[in-house]
Amino acid sequence: YEMRNIKDFLQLYNRITDMCFNSCVDNLFGRDLTREEISCADNCVSKFTNVNQRLLQVYMGVQTDINQRRMAEMEAQQAKLLAEAQQQQQQQATETASQVATSTEAAVV
Repeated sequence: YEMRNIKDFLQLYNRITDMCFNSCVDNLFGRDLTREEISCADNCVSKFTNVNQRLLQVYMGVQTDINQRRMAEMEAQQAKLLAEAQQQQQQQATETASQVATSTEAAVV
């Protein structure tokens, strides 16, 4: 699981790097970036970082809601199963009591 997270992070990092480089770097004839290229790259990376953080916040909120609904559904299912089990026990107890009463009446006659 951890290796997958690292792989996903590196893929995202590479995509952002490619997009920002292609959008911001115009001149490949020099070693150094111009001020405009540096500023463009900083803004590009900042935008992706901010968007990514915002998406993670929304995802975490939605995931929390989903988890709460799942827990409520599981608790309701458990309560239903418990009620059914109790009802079966009561039916068995009633049937057993009825059989005992019938056999007692037969023994008395």
